[in-house]
Amino acid sequence: MTNEQMTNDQIADDKLRMDWRAVVAVVASTLLLVVDSYHTFFDDKLLTRTLLYLVVPLLIILLIFRESPARYGMRLGDWRAGLTLTLGACAALAVSMLYIGRTAGFQDYYRYATTGSRIPFWLADGIELVGWEFFFRGFLLFALYRACGPLALVLQAVPFTLAHIGKPELETLSCIFGGTAFGYVAWRTRSFLYPFLIHWFLASFTALVASGALG
Repeated sequence: MTNEQMTNDQIADDKLRMDWRAVVAVVASTLLLVVDSYHTFFDDKLLTRTLLYLVVPLLIILLIFRESPARYGMRLGDWRAGLTLTLGACAALAVSMLYIGRTAGFQDYYRYATTGSRIPFWLADGIELVGWEFFFRGFLLFALYRACGPLALVLQAVPFTLAHIGKPELETLSCIFGGTAFGYVAWRTRSFLYPFLIHWFLASFTALVASGALG
């Protein structure tokens, strides 16, 4: 019997079993991303995204999964590893963004990123990214990890990358790698807190460099 025949036989004999929590997480995540692209509630995009990416996933975990959010990264986790990874990542990203953030694509997109907001831009970034990171590196990552194992680190980075379409091309292309790295940090520390801190630093520092606020 050839390897191909064995594979086909295994597929034929396989029963279709899926982790229902992973299915719910994938379907819910897809719908929430689509809703975000079409709607703004309360005439406030920041509030909309906090609702979609933080509140709704938390309600799913509590009311449908009937589990603790701590199982999905909402905890301090391994803070020693978290601080080491966070400081190392922020230092490396700062060096690279001093150059990349001054390229035309980034300057065009982030030219007015630090102005025009009702609250300081860095605070708005932080509020939005709490939900954003819990959504990808908490809710989706840990739901998928049960079903897919380590592959979940890459899988959660796919919708994360697609959600960046419209931003500078280099930023979007890098997201499959950066999102996977964020996933690793969350998995290693069992917390979404440290990817959030790294992402918050990256977003704020990029805006400062690209807008010319740092000279």
